[in-house]
Amino acid sequence: MCLGLILLSLSQTSHAADERAQEAVDRVARLFSSKSSIATVKMQISNENGQRNLSMKIWSRGTDNVLLRIDGPQEEAGTAVLKVGSDIWYYLPKSNRTVKVPPSMTMTSWMGSDFTVDDLVKESLLARDYSIAPFFEGERGGVAVYEYTLTPKPKAAVVWGKIIVQLYQVNMMPTWQGYYDEDGKLVRERTFSEYKTMGGRFIPTRLVMRPVAKPGEQTTIVFEDISFDVPISAETFSLSNLKR
Repeated sequence: MCLGLILLSLSQTSHAADERAQEAVDRVARLFSSKSSIATVKMQISNENGQRNLSMKIWSRGTDNVLLRIDGPQEEAGTAVLKVGSDIWYYLPKSNRTVKVPPSMTMTSWMGSDFTVDDLVKESLLARDYSIAPFFEGERGGVAVYEYTLTPKPKAAVVWGKIIVQLYQVNMMPTWQGYYDEDGKLVRERTFSEYKTMGGRFIPTRLVMRPVAKPGEQTTIVFEDISFDVPISAETFSLSNLKR
């Protein structure tokens, strides 16, 4: 085989691998979204201040419209986040205030948890904001996995230097996600477990985020219920409904 044909074959193989990586990460990023969805979620925050539990409901329509509202405990009930397009608002019931949130604030801790607002309402946009490439294919701890590296696109408004996404080869479900700073240092990690069919879709229903620099601290999200492709009115994603 001439050198030209060898190089062409290698180029096609690499292109196919990149396309597979793009499709895999995009699919993972959209596991909890669809044309529409309604989810009931529990969040448990464990840190140096003790343990707090929040219950919340999340409505979404496509990737542009998301409403998250806390149902309990009573002192937090009514606190809500609305995303429409690239705009995000908070509603704070204690002061009866609606605040438009600058992009920088969406990347900080939400409600004292290890999740940010970006994690909760913009996760489905990973494939838009990052370039994706194969990183590893083989076994980790005796389990066959794929790993993909996500690096920010030049104009993407993101905070991470890179993200590594690890998937089980057997079913392409996410098992681990590492978030690195610009110096390549692992800052936090998210694990996925308790895979179930819920709302007609096989998904991980338990997500745990851990800050690497704070051993023992973590925030757990458990999906209690989720329905996909259900009718949701446009009014659901309005400022008037945000402070309902």
